[in-house]
Parts: sequence; structure tokens; C-alpha cells
Amino acid sequence: MKILLLEDEIMLCRTIEEYLRDLGHHVVGVNDGTAALAHLEKERFDLLIFDINVPRLTGLELVDRMKSLGVVAPVIFISALIDIEKISQAFALGAADYLKKPFHLKELGLRIDKIKREMQAKNPNHVILSEGYRYLKEEEQLYFHKTPVNLTKKQRQILTLLCENIDAIVDFERFRSFAWNDEPVDNATIRAEISRFRKLLKEDFIVNIKGIGYKVNRYYRQN
Repeated sequence: MKILLLEDEIMLCRTIEEYLRDLGHHVVGVNDGTAALAHLEKERFDLLIFDINVPRLTGLELVDRMKSLGVVAPVIFISALIDIEKISQAFALGAADYLKKPFHLKELGLRIDKIKREMQAKNPNHVILSEGYRYLKEEEQLYFHKTPVNLTKKQRQILTLLCENIDAIVDFERFRSFAWNDEPVDNATIRAEISRFRKLLKEDFIVNIKGIGYKVNRYYRQN
């Protein structure tokens, strides 16, 4: 998952970042509300983890601002606050969960896993990519009509990432993190790998967003 972490305690922020990256998540860590807002204005995240009392914009104010941006993502609030009014406000704004500091990192990981399972339950396994292609996410199998398509491990990783982010641009950094395990590959290498993949397709459903990355648009079968 791509996670935006807002935590003004710098050492705690780094500790959480490292833990979540070890679990395989892509994490962007920031230390104040305006920095978080800047990322939300230009990037899409699967999950948001916000401290409440942070400089410039509080976590609660930030979630309120998200509505005007059209940002939709589950939020876990983390805070030392025990004020029931603040906690109630967090859930009224749509918080998916709340963790009181101090907490064990493994508990945060378990809460994230729970949210991920809930998201997957709402997100169908069967993804229609074009007139002929469909992808079964759980099996990581691409089909052309009823025929399975043989993919390399790298191609499956690329396709899985794109299908997990339908209608959203996946930038080079996310490909590098997810499919190349943060290896220092350049953008040209990623482009070349995706280009080879696209040449295999009978119907090209991967859209190149010049200079930024790639995306797959949601396909609506015509009646």
C-alpha cells in the first residue's frame, strides 16, 4: 500500500516509516499538516496515518480539507490525546481507526492489515482491462478471453500494481518500490520493461503518462 504518514515527532516518524517499509509498504513521511496537504494535492494514497496535534494544519483540519480535494482514503489517527471529544470528532470525520500513543508498532501493522482486507473485500478480484483481457488479482493471472497469458514475475508485479490503482497514475517511484524492491534502477529501465510488456499485448490497455508514469483506465464493456 502507498501510505502518507503525518507525525511531527521526527524520530517516531522515521521509526514508523522503517517498520512499514519492512512490511512492504511504500511510505511518504511528513512532519506538518501543510506538507501533508501538498502531497495529497498531487498524489494518490491507499491509506493515511495522521497524528492529530501537528504544526500548521492539525490532522483533523487536514481530513476536513480533503473533502474539497475529492480525496478518498481510509485514515488511521494516532495521538496521545485522551479527550473523548477529539476522538469523537475524528470518527465523525470518517476515521477508519484510532491508536493512542504510545503503541506497539505491530499493533499498527495489524490495524493496517485489517483495513487492507476490508478494502480488498470491496474491490472485486476480477478486473476487466479491455474487450479481451481480464485479470484475476488473487491468482495474479492475466487472461485473453479464456486463455491464460504467461507473464514473467516482473510483468505480474507491474500489472498487479496497475490493477490496484485503476484510474490513477502510478509513478516511476512506485514501480521502483513495488516491482524492483527499491533497487536503484533508472526510469529508462522501467520504461523499457513496460514497453516489452505492452508489445506482448493484443489489446494495449496500459496508458503512458509522459514523464510521470503509467495507468490503466477502468474499462466498461459495451452492451
